[in-house]
Amino acid sequence: MTPGSNVPLSAQRVTVEVAAPVRLDVSGLLLTSDGKVRSDDDFVFYNQPQGPGVSHRSGGGSGPDAITVDTGAVPAEIDKIVVTASIDGGAAFAGTVPTATVRGADDGAEIATFAPTGLGPETALVVVEVYRRGGAWKVRAVGQGYANGLAGIATDFGVNVEEPAAPAQPQPAAPAQPQAAPPQPPTAPFTPSAPPPSGPPAAHLPPPPAAAPAQPPAPPAAPGRINLDKGRVNLRKNETVSLVKGGKPLLTSVRMGLGWEPAFGGRAIDLDASVIAYGPQRNAIATCYFGKLQILNGAIQHSGDNLTGHGSGDDEAITVHLGGLPPEVTGLVFTVNSYSGQKFNKVAKAYCRLLDASSGEELVRFDLTNGEARTGVLMAKMIKQYSGEWEMTALGTFVDSRTARGMQKPGAAAL
Repeated sequence: MTPGSNVPLSAQRVTVEVAAPVRLDVSGLLLTSDGKVRSDDDFVFYNQPQGPGVSHRSGGGSGPDAITVDTGAVPAEIDKIVVTASIDGGAAFAGTVPTATVRGADDGAEIATFAPTGLGPETALVVVEVYRRGGAWKVRAVGQGYANGLAGIATDFGVNVEEPAAPAQPQPAAPAQPQAAPPQPPTAPFTPSAPPPSGPPAAHLPPPPAAAPAQPPAPPAAPGRINLDKGRVNLRKNETVSLVKGGKPLLTSVRMGLGWEPAFGGRAIDLDASVIAYGPQRNAIATCYFGKLQILNGAIQHSGDNLTGHGSGDDEAITVHLGGLPPEVTGLVFTVNSYSGQKFNKVAKAYCRLLDASSGEELVRFDLTNGEARTGVLMAKMIKQYSGEWEMTALGTFVDSRTARGMQKPGAAAL
C-alpha cells in the first residue's frame, strides 16, 4: 500500500502487526466520527489490552506487537480504529522503517502491507486505520508522524494521559532549623516492565521523553475523514479530502489551478506547473507540462506557460478528465518548479485549488504559507482508491529541482 490508499477487508476479524528492527509499542484507539475517543477505555495498549471489539497482543520480545479488530463487535458509534506505533524508549524513527501487515485473525492470510518511509524526528506514528465505509470495513495506509511520542497521539485523540507530577521544589531552611530532607520523587506510573497493578488497568502511559528546548511542538493532528458534502474544503499540509459528494465519487473532469505571486518588491518570477501520472508501483507513466500540453490521449491537458506570475487568478491550470484516465494510472502528483532558478522564499504566496471543470465550482484549496530556498515544490497528490474514488492530499514539500523531470523521484516517494 501507498500513503492514503485503502483495501477492503476480506475477514471480519483482522490483526494488524507492526514490526521494525527495533522494539515497538503498538496501540489502537477507537474513534468516533469527530476523531476522538469516547473515554479512556477506547485506548487499547500494553497496559489496557482489551477494548470493545479491539485487543492488544504483545510480541513478547520475539515477535511484533499487534492490534486485533473484530469488526462485528466494534460499537456502532465507532467510525475507525487507528493503529499507532512508537519506538520503545522514545527514540525517533529516523533510519527506521516500520512495516504494518494486515492479516485475517483466524487464518493468518495476508490482506495488505504498508511500510512508511522517509521518517525523521517523529517519535510516534499513526500507521494505519481500520474504518467503516458504506456498511463495509476497509484499511487505509496513513503514516502520519508525531514529534511528541505516543502520549502526543493519545492526547490529540482525546485520551486523558496521566503525566507524572513535577517534583516539589525544596524550600530554603530557616537559619535556626536543620536542613530538611529532600522531597521524595513521586511514584512512577505503571510501565511494561513493572508487575501489573491490581484492579482494572488505567490508561496510564510512561512519561514521554523530555523534548529538547529548541524543538517546536508537534503540528495538530488532521481532523477525521473529510469529503465534499459541506462545500469547499480548505486543506492544511498533509490533510486529505475524499472526492466524494453525497456518497458518490467525483469521476467527472476537474481542473487543478495553481497560482503564485512574487515577493513584495521582487521581480517577475517564472514558475512552471506540471502533473506527473504514476502507476500502482509508483512508476512514472507520463508528465504534462508547458512543453507537453496533452498526455494520455487528452485525458490530462495543460493551459500553457505563464512567464511572470503577475495578475489575478490561476497562473497555470491542468485539467484532468478522471473518467478518461487509463486504468493503469492510480496516482497524480502536481508540482511547481522554478526553471529560472529563483527560489520559493522569493514567492509571496502560492496555492493550488481543485475545481469542477464543468461548473467552475471550487472544491478544494491549499494555500502554501511558507516558502523555502529551493526551486521545486510538490503541491498536492491525488490517489485512486481500490473502490474507484479519488482522494487529494495537500503536500507542500520542497525539493531542489528546476524541471518536471527532476520531480519524478520525489513525486514517487510522496505517493
